Amino acid sequence: MSKKISQEELQKIVASVPMLSTCASQLLHVTAKEDHELIDVIDLVRNDANLTARALKVVNSASFSLVNKITSIDRAVSYLGERIVVGVALGDCAGKLFEKELSGYEAKDGSLWRHDLRTAIASREVALQGGMDISPALAFTAGLLHDIGKALISDYLDGSVADAVEIVSTKNELNYLDAEKELVGFDHTQAGYELAKAWQLPEELAEVILHHHEPSKAKDEFKPLVYAVHLGDNIAMLGGGGTGSDSMRYQLDNAYTDFIKITPNTLATVMLNVDIEFTKLESSLNHSGGGN
Repeated sequence: MSKKISQEELQKIVASVPMLSTCASQLLHVTAKEDHELIDVIDLVRNDANLTARALKVVNSASFSLVNKITSIDRAVSYLGERIVVGVALGDCAGKLFEKELSGYEAKDGSLWRHDLRTAIASREVALQGGMDISPALAFTAGLLHDIGKALISDYLDGSVADAVEIVSTKNELNYLDAEKELVGFDHTQAGYELAKAWQLPEELAEVILHHHEPSKAKDEFKPLVYAVHLGDNIAMLGGGGTGSDSMRYQLDNAYTDFIKITPNTLATVMLNVDIEFTKLESSLNHSGGGN
């Protein structure tokens, strides 16, 4: 059965989650800046021995099928790109959180990581092909983090899936957040936002975590990014990459068309690209210690 969480209890849950490494935190802040360059990412990775080793292991994995082994971190980061490097860093720091079984959503371990990865890829594709003036790499990072709050409240929803579905079914609007709030006192976006504050994430990433199901509530300067992840999240669920009982139980905000210029044909291309890229990245990031 579900259990109500007080604000004090939520803060204790957040406090129990390991902090991001200094390098991972710096990477998130650097890559959130529009004027950063790849050398900024390389310098950060170069100064973290563990991340350097992980990045070299990923780039030389079978997923990339390189003819010649890469031994230089400069070349490794240049080849992988910042989005994969950020994914490796997050997997190292918060892998257990991403991998945990979401019993409250009747989802197996690894489901959260796979959904977040699909959403990240889809959000990047939306940014690239939707005529958006936002960083595709930032959209990828935001997609990776958007549902992190589910890992915090899942245990408190355990055994209440039937109740949650009934609550959503009796509402006029499709929104699983209503069920989470009624059953445990907080929804996963609010829980994730508290963790974002504890991790001192850049404001744009925190806004995505808080508003990815209700993007119209985001601050104006962050709405394009939030809408990109909102659509990316829906694309991930449409492709069968959800997190269990809440999949496709959220309202699509059709105002995304004010920010994203995407046709049905383009959307079909995006979904195909997501499947192709997901297969490659899931395998390569599993080599890094992230994923399931």
